[in-house]
Amino acid sequence: MNFCWITLRVADMEESLKFYHEILGLPICTRHGGPDMEIVMLGEEDKPKIELLYDRNSEVPINAKGLSIGIEVESLDETLNYVKEKGISIYREPFSPNPHVRFFFIKDPNGIEVQLVENK
Repeated sequence: MNFCWITLRVADMEESLKFYHEILGLPICTRHGGPDMEIVMLGEEDKPKIELLYDRNSEVPINAKGLSIGIEVESLDETLNYVKEKGISIYREPFSPNPHVRFFFIKDPNGIEVQLVENK
């Protein structure tokens, strides 16, 4: 078995696309749907994806509690400066649990924790 994607229900598709595509730079693979539901797949061609799902008729509240997504970056210091320039608050400051990894957390527009990780 291979991991394919994770589905994130979002409150506002355009706001979520701005965060994941424009700010974090994840490419849009597919975008489809109709007047009541829209689905966007983000990520590199042969790698696992993030699926954003916007359902205008859903009455189920979006619950991001306990959910986090890890995205690898080349330079944690450059990424930290970049997200601050974009006006994104740092949710958890940089941390290094061992000499080979450093990370910090931000939140997406739906309250989902996004861990930006540098592997050394």
